[in-house]
Amino acid sequence: MILAIAAAALCAYIAPAAAGSGIPEVKAYLNGIDAHTILAPSTLFVKIFGSIFGVAAGFVVGKEGPMVHTGACVANLLGQGGSRKYGLTWKWLRYFKNDRDRRDLITCGAAAGVAGAFRAPVGGVLFALEEAASWWRSALLWRTFFTTAVVAVVLRALIQVCEGGKCGLFGKGGGLMGSLYNFLVDKVLRTYSLINERVPIFKILVVMIISLVTSSIRFGLPLLSKCIPCPGPEGDQCPSPTVGFFSIHYKNFQCPPNHYNDLTSLFFTTNDDAIRNLFIAGSDNRFQISSLVIFFVAIYSLGIITYGVAIPSGLFIPVILAGASYGRLVGSLLSPFTVLDAGLFALLGAASFLGGSMRMTVSLCIILLELTNDLLMLPLVMLVLLISKSVADCFNKGVYDQIVEIKGLPYMEAHAEPYMRHLAASDVVSGPLFTFSGVEKVGNIVHALKITRHHGFPVIDEPPFSDAPELCGLVLRSHLLVLLKNRTFSRQRVMTGSTIMRRFKAHDFAKPGSGKGLKLEDLDITQDEMEMFVDLHPITNTSPYTVVETMSLAKAAILFVSLALGTCWLCPRHQE
Repeated sequence: MILAIAAAALCAYIAPAAAGSGIPEVKAYLNGIDAHTILAPSTLFVKIFGSIFGVAAGFVVGKEGPMVHTGACVANLLGQGGSRKYGLTWKWLRYFKNDRDRRDLITCGAAAGVAGAFRAPVGGVLFALEEAASWWRSALLWRTFFTTAVVAVVLRALIQVCEGGKCGLFGKGGGLMGSLYNFLVDKVLRTYSLINERVPIFKILVVMIISLVTSSIRFGLPLLSKCIPCPGPEGDQCPSPTVGFFSIHYKNFQCPPNHYNDLTSLFFTTNDDAIRNLFIAGSDNRFQISSLVIFFVAIYSLGIITYGVAIPSGLFIPVILAGASYGRLVGSLLSPFTVLDAGLFALLGAASFLGGSMRMTVSLCIILLELTNDLLMLPLVMLVLLISKSVADCFNKGVYDQIVEIKGLPYMEAHAEPYMRHLAASDVVSGPLFTFSGVEKVGNIVHALKITRHHGFPVIDEPPFSDAPELCGLVLRSHLLVLLKNRTFSRQRVMTGSTIMRRFKAHDFAKPGSGKGLKLEDLDITQDEMEMFVDLHPITNTSPYTVVETMSLAKAAILFVSLALGTCWLCPRHQE
């Protein structure tokens, strides 16, 4: 209970953005939603310690979601050159302070999180490609691969050190159950969102209630299971042999010598060891059918009600546990009619639940194969994932897409909606349009920044700087604020680009760290300066992406997402 309260207090009072998985937030950031609290240093701190406390408290949560979020936070910290607030800055990292490089770093961080959670470097690369990133390019492939390779080497070295004593996972059924899981998680999250809008103490109370329920189930349900004689030689305790790739963990819970409680062997252990127990090949008599039914119902229910409380939590492990117990149950029921191993059914059950809930295929397939070290399972796992995903798609979206929608993040899908095919890009244009001249009055710029929240503005050259009005390019809001702060003004409407270039360096316009950017309120511009002029040509991007007004809205939307654009200008078909 103390660990649960500690995890909840960290999320409630220090970094509310650290609660939950973090994968939906990382997806949204890579889709273009730049909210500073998602990847802030405080979020990183709470994510690490909150995950440790949450797992240690016995919650039915996974570590893979928090590890993906943690990897993204570390990459963001490096990408912004450290943190001035906490005195951690590195000047050599300022060369990464632009949108593209920082987005690439965060994609690599997300891949590293999956690689570390499952020891699956190739699965981490495919996860970043299939689920996390909205925009992919060839250079990003080897960068993520290099990152996950380094993680794999370092992780293996650390595991060897720890082992030396030097340190303190069916087709239609799974698709249906996975879509039902998503439906119930959606309802529970909407209920929790109403509670989380209140004072932070309510979040801690909910965590305490869920912790009490989880502890009661873990300690109470094993009393319903009968004791089973240990396989192998007799002794006071059951041996823990290694079968194939996994080790069996028997638990003696109020049983006579040479007996074990199968339900305790699933509840009184870590989630990782419970998955290994269910994946064990061999006799299907290791777990009673009644115990598998009880464990499946308990884990399925606890996974639903636990996700969404104010602690860092992942969905992979609970879904794998529920799927493996479901598969093992099916294998035990079918054992009189088939020669297939019950451990094989457990693996396929986990695959079907993951496909039905997460709606990923390639990355999940590789993760499961790297987790079990059994390449011969590839055809069956592929078939089960495809069937479960196809069945679940008939009912609702993937769980991470549902969470993005619940959180109100304006996520743009990679495909266009059907109605967009009947609209032109000009049909969705709203006004008024704010434009700047190549040499603009300071007061006009301040007024536009004050009454709008636009990310960028078009710059149009007019006589005497051009023969006729023409689009010069794009100027970003953040660059305008830097220009205004340094007061490079002139009293005459003339071009002063050479003077401006001498006063600034490239890194002065670099993307700021999380929440550290200039705001209009930080500027103190006098009334006299409002009547002066500033040359925008030196900070104008003269090659912005543009589309013609008659372009199909569907095509424009796909172009916007595929190229990871922040701004795209709509130009008239005929210049006037």
